[in-house]
Amino acid sequence: MRQPLSLSARRRRAGYLFCLPGLAFLALFLAYPLLYTVWTSVHDVDLGQLLGGAARFNGLDNYRMVADDPAFWHSVRLSLVFTLGSLLLQFTIGFALALLFARPFPLGGLLRSLLLVAWLLPPVVSGTLFRWMLDAESGAYNALLRRADLSHDWLTDPSTSLAGVIFANVWVGVPFNMLLLLVGLHTIDPELHEAAAIDGASAWQRFRHITLPLMRPVSVTVLLLGLLYTFKVFDLVFVMTGGGPVDATRVLSLYVYEVFFTFFRFGQGAAAGLLLLVVPLLAGAWYVRRLRREDEAPAGGAP
Repeated sequence: MRQPLSLSARRRRAGYLFCLPGLAFLALFLAYPLLYTVWTSVHDVDLGQLLGGAARFNGLDNYRMVADDPAFWHSVRLSLVFTLGSLLLQFTIGFALALLFARPFPLGGLLRSLLLVAWLLPPVVSGTLFRWMLDAESGAYNALLRRADLSHDWLTDPSTSLAGVIFANVWVGVPFNMLLLLVGLHTIDPELHEAAAIDGASAWQRFRHITLPLMRPVSVTVLLLGLLYTFKVFDLVFVMTGGGPVDATRVLSLYVYEVFFTFFRFGQGAAAGLLLLVVPLLAGAWYVRRLRREDEAPAGGAP
């Protein structure tokens, strides 16, 4: 006769059953597309073969073609400039706004809510909005700059189009940075600042020796999340410039899109798409390793 399961075994089995929907979701919408992309990246797949033909295995040829393509490295450089410029400005402005809203003042809650609108809007809407505002003929910014004879074709000049896209992306990302950094500021014990002020520390000294060190974990998290989001931005750039003019804003995500849906080189596009994951994966691995090292530090007697 079969022995009844123990309470712990029944709970363990119930836990597995509750995990099944999540595992099925990950397998269907994450694991399968990723594995299929890997398979495509090592096969010679064009439009005809995608519709039913047999794809020829070509090993790492697609990766070699991507690596030998000057347009790929041009897109990598643009993505790095776009990401670093956006992160620097988003974090700096977001931190300044978080410090501003950390202390209550009249209408502070209303202003904070209005700033969140930029983050809540879909990127397509934000991109369309900034494309209109930066328009050379009827844009709102040029209408103001025209009075000082400083109007400029921001999005049609290759030398300034990337700066215009970065400007729009900063506007979108600042509220997100501000919100997370503001939460981090509220976790700092105000008695630390009060004690330092009593000891004669200036506002700058309190910020440098108390706020910045205690905000380091939150700051690293915010920068990592910003990197993961910004490096793969597609819709905002596509709506504003479409990668132009003269490929001046064709970041890596747009390069992958063009290889896929303009030239229909699916194997090469899959290889480029997987290479697009390298920077986020390296950043994520570094962050996980850093968290693990911090968790192990007290047990190992590290300072």
